[in-house]
Amino acid sequence: MSAMRISGFASGMDIETMVKDLMKAESYPLQTMQQEKQLLEWKRDDYRSINSLLLDFRNTLSNMRLTTSYRSRETSSTDESKVTASASSAASQTSFSITEVKQLASAATLINEGGISGTEKIDASKSLLSQNANLGTNINWNQGAIETKDVTVQADGEIIQLEGTNIDTEAMNIQLNGKGYEVVTGVTQADLADNQVLFDATNNSLTFAEGVVKKGDKFSAEYAHEGTNQDSKILTAETSTFQLSGRSIDVNSFSLTIDGTTNYTIDAASANGTQYNLVDGSNTVVGTINTSSGRISFSEAKPKGTEITADYQQNYSSFALGAHTENGQTYRNFIMTGNESLNQVISKVNNSKVGVSMMYDSYTDQVTMSRKDTGEFNDSGNEIITSFSSGNNAFINDVLKFRNGTESGGDNAIFSINGITDTERSSNNFQIDGVTFNLKQKFTPAEGPVTVSVSNNSEDVYENIKEFVEKYNTLIEAINSKVNEEYYRDYKPLTDDQKQSLSDTQQEEWTNLAKSGLLRSDQILRDTLSKMRTDFYSPVNNSGSSVFNQLAQIGITTTKDYMQGGKLEINEGKLKEAIQEDPDAVEKLFISPSNEYGEQGIVNRLYDSVNSSMDRIYERAGRTSYSNEQFTIGKNLSNLENKIRRFEDRLSQIEDRYWSQFTAMEQAISKYNSQSSYLMQMFSGGQ
Repeated sequence: MSAMRISGFASGMDIETMVKDLMKAESYPLQTMQQEKQLLEWKRDDYRSINSLLLDFRNTLSNMRLTTSYRSRETSSTDESKVTASASSAASQTSFSITEVKQLASAATLINEGGISGTEKIDASKSLLSQNANLGTNINWNQGAIETKDVTVQADGEIIQLEGTNIDTEAMNIQLNGKGYEVVTGVTQADLADNQVLFDATNNSLTFAEGVVKKGDKFSAEYAHEGTNQDSKILTAETSTFQLSGRSIDVNSFSLTIDGTTNYTIDAASANGTQYNLVDGSNTVVGTINTSSGRISFSEAKPKGTEITADYQQNYSSFALGAHTENGQTYRNFIMTGNESLNQVISKVNNSKVGVSMMYDSYTDQVTMSRKDTGEFNDSGNEIITSFSSGNNAFINDVLKFRNGTESGGDNAIFSINGITDTERSSNNFQIDGVTFNLKQKFTPAEGPVTVSVSNNSEDVYENIKEFVEKYNTLIEAINSKVNEEYYRDYKPLTDDQKQSLSDTQQEEWTNLAKSGLLRSDQILRDTLSKMRTDFYSPVNNSGSSVFNQLAQIGITTTKDYMQGGKLEINEGKLKEAIQEDPDAVEKLFISPSNEYGEQGIVNRLYDSVNSSMDRIYERAGRTSYSNEQFTIGKNLSNLENKIRRFEDRLSQIEDRYWSQFTAMEQAISKYNSQSSYLMQMFSGGQ
């Protein structure tokens, strides 16, 4: 606790200034320690900036360690109207001769039997329920509740439970991890195919084939049953409308309850298209409902806090589609409600993962389906599947008239290449030995072969090496600038008092000089430069090739200007010539793998050297995520901070002592002044 301080009250002296001046002298060692701390922080930051450059260069080295940096391939075709190609870095420099394309791969297309409308053509943009009478074969609309369930599987082989009354097995869209499964009944688990799921109506359970379901799988289901949907809401504000979650509401099953007592129903006789009156028990109109959109409008607004509960069924139907594809057989069950149009149903199919696209042509009134994949994957029948054991699929087969539809296409590409005749691929785009071919049209041997040649793209390889050299030059320029930077011994970090006497510009200039040269002749940086130069200039004993074992042989040498500190320069013509003549030897010069230093490629050597230098700098200057105790400079900083804290405590004690002494002096002077005044009064009184 500081002693009471009295400042010049009795003596008339400026005690505060005197103490400040005394403390300035006492605190000189503290300023020195603070300057030393600042220098350590600047040095740490300089090291870390160098490490950032090394990290950037190491990323470049990582890319240069990949064979793709030296094997950029280009292709040429003697007739690109028939065959084109592209090549990956894995492709060899070779050529292919395609002598015949007998057949191009095609997608399977299924065309229905004819027009789907009756006497009046349907409007594909209007709801299917409203267009039912215009269809040649009416859709069989069912009434029920449509439910959804999405869960994450909790255990391998888990059996999934659904909720509902008399679930419609023909209207079940079951997916596991996005893959659709056909619902079957009356079989055992052992009888299930990998794309089937067994439904047990006695307990609404779903069982997949053994080994299909794994913990963590994503299960989803959309299905219909004989129960009702229920929407319930307590109004948070006065409103005159209410939106049902379902669409295509069944008129006969609908009921609406207000606050648990008042019951409204639909007046079936009031139909105006899809608009109906809502009536209470006395048949008074209390609002309207659009059965297509599920929107209710009340004649009188309902106040905040009103509880509205709606029970209803929806008009629905369903159909299934599948296809034979490269990845096996697909399956998807689609549930449609009466408010959906044919266009919307088609869009639902096209956006699914079933692998089939559908189209309605209003002119011919016909529907077609195409499998999205080309090729033949079912040699015993159609590629597009419209009939399943789980249902009659009446919408697809009867309403859209695909039962006796005609499928065409679904063929593999058949061609002859490099003497192999009549080989096949499911796509016109396929890969052989790293070369991707694109067959564009059929041709016969009489038309002559198409030759596809693969060669090295020398320009790309040259640019990769050029960029690598530029990154190296940038790095050593930065390191050299630090190693050779002038050190200004007389410029120490500014104290607070010194800053007050200098302008901002003067402070900046002084600080720049004080920061300069902190890594001058630094041993870690000098070792880094020396090691990298050794890595570059030591011969590489390429196994299997002795064409190039030094950079100079491919046109990369040190600049003649020694002031540039060992920067590299490229003889463009010589390097491009080396890449063109023997790209493998160039590649080995840079990335030849070996545990022996003399056999290692230059890039591999540099990668190890940069890692070693970075580790030394981390040990000296750490990372931003390190604590001070994890690196040398940090430990020094911690020691200094402890010394500074102890010295500041000591200064506080010294300052308290000075104030205590001056306070005692002031008190003594005050006492003596009082005694003097008393004596003078006594003497004056005696006269």
